[in-house]
Amino acid sequence: MKQVVQNYKSGELALLDVPEPGCKPGGVLVRTAYSLISTGTELMKVSEAGMSMLGKARSRPDQVAKVVQSVAANGVPATYRKVMGKLDSYTPLGYSLCGVVEQVGAGIDDVAVGDLVACAGNEHALHAEVNWVPKNLYARVPDGLAPRHAAFGTVGSIALQGVRRGEPQLGDVALVIGLGLIGQLVVQLLAASGVRVVGADPDPARCELAERLGAAACGDPASAAVEGAVAELTGGLGVDQVYLAAGGGSNQPVELAARLSRDRGRVVDIGKCSLDLPWNAYYEKELDVRFSRSYGPGRYDPEYELEGRDYPIGYVRWTERRNLACFLDLVARGRVDVEPLVSHIADFEDAVKTYQRLTDGELKAVAVLFRYAEHEGEGRAAPLVAVPAVRTGHRPVRAAGTPVRLAFVGAGNYATSMLLPHLAGRDGVELATVVTTTALSAANAQRKFGFAGATTDLDAVLGDESVDAVFVVTRHSTHADLTRKALLAGKAVFVEKPLALTEEELAGVLAAVEESGNDRLQVGFNRRFAPLLREARQRFGARTGPASLRYLVNAGRLDHGSWYLRQGTEGSRFAGEGGHFVDTASWLLDADPVSVYAVAASGNEDLQIVLRYPDGSTAAISYVTNGPSGFPKETLDLIADGKVLRLDDFVRASVYDRKRWVSSRLPQARDKGQNAELAAFVKAVRTGGPMPVPLRSLVATTTATLAVEAGLAAGAPVTLAGAR
Repeated sequence: MKQVVQNYKSGELALLDVPEPGCKPGGVLVRTAYSLISTGTELMKVSEAGMSMLGKARSRPDQVAKVVQSVAANGVPATYRKVMGKLDSYTPLGYSLCGVVEQVGAGIDDVAVGDLVACAGNEHALHAEVNWVPKNLYARVPDGLAPRHAAFGTVGSIALQGVRRGEPQLGDVALVIGLGLIGQLVVQLLAASGVRVVGADPDPARCELAERLGAAACGDPASAAVEGAVAELTGGLGVDQVYLAAGGGSNQPVELAARLSRDRGRVVDIGKCSLDLPWNAYYEKELDVRFSRSYGPGRYDPEYELEGRDYPIGYVRWTERRNLACFLDLVARGRVDVEPLVSHIADFEDAVKTYQRLTDGELKAVAVLFRYAEHEGEGRAAPLVAVPAVRTGHRPVRAAGTPVRLAFVGAGNYATSMLLPHLAGRDGVELATVVTTTALSAANAQRKFGFAGATTDLDAVLGDESVDAVFVVTRHSTHADLTRKALLAGKAVFVEKPLALTEEELAGVLAAVEESGNDRLQVGFNRRFAPLLREARQRFGARTGPASLRYLVNAGRLDHGSWYLRQGTEGSRFAGEGGHFVDTASWLLDADPVSVYAVAASGNEDLQIVLRYPDGSTAAISYVTNGPSGFPKETLDLIADGKVLRLDDFVRASVYDRKRWVSSRLPQARDKGQNAELAAFVKAVRTGGPMPVPLRSLVATTTATLAVEAGLAAGAPVTLAGAR
C-alpha cells in the first residue's frame, strides 16, 4: 500500500510503498476513502522538517534537553546513533480520515465489515490507503453523511473540546482569534450553542467565510473593527470567553485576549501560539487561562486509546470518542457545515505535489482533502494464524560461505540504535525480513539497514525455511509468546530482555523447547560481553573464597506516557530491566543465585535486592529511580580474597590487588557489549555450536528477576528451585 511520509532530517516528502498493517485484536482495519490535511498542524511539522539542524533545535528545546540527558547517561556515540536514527527516518503525516471497515479484530462488536467510520489519531488515522485503528479512536458515520465530510471528524473534535473547555452559555459573547480550520469550526460550534461570536484574523477572506458561517462580526486583530464589535455586543464589558486558535510566534493574540476579555473571563488555548502572558493585564482581570488538550479526555492515555478501556460516562461525560461521534452527528444534522471549508480535493497519488503547493503558498486553503481510489468488494477475510511445522534438534552446520539469514520482529529505538547498526553490513550476515505492527516502521528499517523484505505478517516469516534466526525486539508483554512461536518454528531466537514477565510465560517457553527439541535461545543480557568488564574480570582472576558484590543502578525517572510505566501489561520496571543486573552479577560470581530477598522504599520504585549464591557469595543490587540524571547509571564493586574490581558505568574499570590496574579512560564512550554479544550469537547460528549463554543460566536469571516481586509481597527471602 501507499502512505505519505516525511524525512525529518532532510525534509523530503514521499508517497512510499509500505506493507499493509495487520488486523490486531481490539481494533479494525480501515481502507481510507478521504483523509484531511490539517493545514495548521501538519504544515507546521512540514516546515520544521525543512529547517537546518540549528533551526530544528531552536524549535524543539524540549528534545534538545533530552539529548543532553542522553549524552550524560549513554555517551556521545550512542546518543548520536539514536538521534540520527530518529531524524533520518520516515515519519507519518495525517490524523483525521474516513474509510470503510475492511477487517474486524477480536473483541470488536460495534462495527462490521463494510461500515463507514471516521478515525482519529496521529498514529492510526494516517494519510495511508489502509490503517489499523483501535476501538476508542473510531466512530460509526451517521447515515447520509458524505465520507468527505466525515473526514473532518478529528479536527472537529479538537474544536469541540476547545469549546467545552470554555464552558459557553446561552447569550454569551466570545472572541475567536485565528480563523483557520480550527477557528472556523469553533465559530460554528459556538453559534450553534447560542453564543454570539466575534472573529479576528488578518486574512479578509477568512473573516468573510466566518461571517457566512455564523460569526456576528470579524476583522483584522490590528484594526479597530474587532474592538468596536466587542464593545457593541457586550456594552463595553468585554467577551465572556476568548478562544486562541492561532499559531505562530507573535504574542499579539494573548495581549488582545486580555484587552477584550471581561473581568474574570476565560481564555482557552486551542492552537499553538506564543503565551508570554502580560502579567498585569491578566492579574487585574483575574482571567482564567485554560488549555484544551487535543480531542478530549482519553488523549495520550494508552489504556484508553490502545487498550480500549472506556471512562464511565457518569464520571467523564465527553471522551475523545464521544466527541468524535458528537461532531459527526452535528454535521449530519446540519448544525455544522464543513463543505464551505473544503478549498481543494486532491487525488492521493498527488499528495506530495499538494503538500509542496501548500508549503510554497501556491495553494491557499482552509482545508484540503485527499481522495483515495474507490474501495471495491466486501473486504478480505482475516488471515488464519497457523503455527508452522515444528523442526526439532539443533540446526545443521551451514555450508562455508552461506550467509546467516536473520529476521527482526520489531524495529523500535533499541533495535535500530543498538542492534541493527552492528549487524548491517556484517560479513556472513543477511538481513532477510523485518516484521512490525506498523507498516512505516518496517519500511524505515528496510531502507536504513538493507533488509531484503518488510512485512506485518509474522506467520510468513516463521514459515520461511530460509530464515535461520529470529530477533524478538518488541514490547515486554510479547516476548515470551513470540519466542515460543519462533522456537516451535525451528528458528534460533535472540530475544531482548525480559524473556518472560510471569512464571507461566517462562513455563510456556520451556514447554516449547521440550516439545520442539530446539534450545537455540539467547536473551539480550549484553553486559557480560562488554570488553571493559571482561578485561577487568580477567585481571581480577580466579577467587577461592566467597565474594561480596555491590551494584548501584541509577535508573532515573521515566517520561510521562512511557510504555515502561504500563505495569498492568508490561510488568514492573525491574521485571523489564532487572535481568541485566542479575545476569551480570551471576556471571561475575560464576554461579546461579539460590535465594532472593527484596525490600522497597516507601512511595517509589526504589528497590534493594540481595542475591545469595551457593558458595556463600552475595550480590546487593540497589535499583533507584529518584537519583540525579547527571550521576552515572551503573557502578559496581566486587570484593573477594583481598581484591576489589570496580566498574564505573562502562567508561572506566579498575582492579585493586598487590598491583593496581586501571583501564584507559574512554571519554563519552560506553561499550555495553552489544557488538560482541551479536557476534557470538551469529557464530553459534552459523556453526551450530552452543549458544553464548547456557539455557540454564537464562532461566535462572529470569526466575530470580521474577522472584523479586514475590519477595516484596511476602516480605521474606524467596528460595529458588534448581534451574531446569
